[in-house]
Amino acid sequence: MAGFQDILGHELVRDHLQKAIRYRRISHAYILSGERGIGKKTMARAFAMTLFCEKGGENPCMECHACKQLLSENHPDVIWVTHEKPASIGVDDIREQVNNTIGIKPYSSAWKLYIIDEAEKMTVQAQNALLKTIEEPPEYAIIMLLTTNQELFLPTILSRCIQLKLWPLQDQLVSDYLVRKFGVAQDRADVYAAFSRGILGRALDIAASDAFGDMIRDILNILKEIHQMDTGQMLDCVRHLVSDYPNLQEVLDLMQLWYRDVLMFKVTKDMNGLTFKSEYSAVSRIGSQSSYQGLEQVLEAIDKAKVRLMANVNKELTLELMLMTMKES
Repeated sequence: MAGFQDILGHELVRDHLQKAIRYRRISHAYILSGERGIGKKTMARAFAMTLFCEKGGENPCMECHACKQLLSENHPDVIWVTHEKPASIGVDDIREQVNNTIGIKPYSSAWKLYIIDEAEKMTVQAQNALLKTIEEPPEYAIIMLLTTNQELFLPTILSRCIQLKLWPLQDQLVSDYLVRKFGVAQDRADVYAAFSRGILGRALDIAASDAFGDMIRDILNILKEIHQMDTGQMLDCVRHLVSDYPNLQEVLDLMQLWYRDVLMFKVTKDMNGLTFKSEYSAVSRIGSQSSYQGLEQVLEAIDKAKVRLMANVNKELTLELMLMTMKES
């Protein structure tokens, strides 16, 4: 757990929450939205740390009793709402953990903060139960809803909350962070950042995964050799992908990054814009062997394969058609 000073990017949301604390203009209800892994819980924890810190600054001191309680996730006035059913947050969860306890005054501070993660899983009944509390909360109460999809909330919930959205970070920001904080090699950090599409949590998971590094080497070897493969080798390749990679969408995302590099280099001849800078010679070779139209056809084939896989079309046939387009283009 850390303070606002340790959050990468998200300046608008960070500044809004810091100013709310500084000027004591804190709303009784917030919606913090953004993709999974983007940092919603990190932002909520930073808000809690700063709000409850006994020093009263714009960043937590990390030394006072309240900070130490929050660092050990043991502060009595910060409640993370839980739910037993993984797919839904029911009306009983909200009644028992929020409605029935919110009338009890804070134990050790001026505020009482309820954080509901995955709040999009609240049933309509749960949202209606929460709405009554949001409409007439005690003056010390704050409710923070963390969600990947606020469109699933009732309009009445949306209208009574301050809505704050976390957007993906720039690739360069994520890449530099991986190099600086975790010593990831620059060429690998660039790939991880591009693959994560600006979602820091996803980039950190990828950087910590040996399996992902192995996948990069494997898939790039296939892409570099696809033009020389005969039909038998290509079918072996299809069987290998289906049996060894349960998440084929990740494989296709990686292929898409590769071919975008090839197309971009063919247009600009600038290796500094490449995601796979260390593969410069292969990118250059494939680009010189391919036409602009052919590369566009490959990227379209990858998009079609993604759609077909989501529609549960036969995996082998889908990949075979895609690899055939790559070979011919």
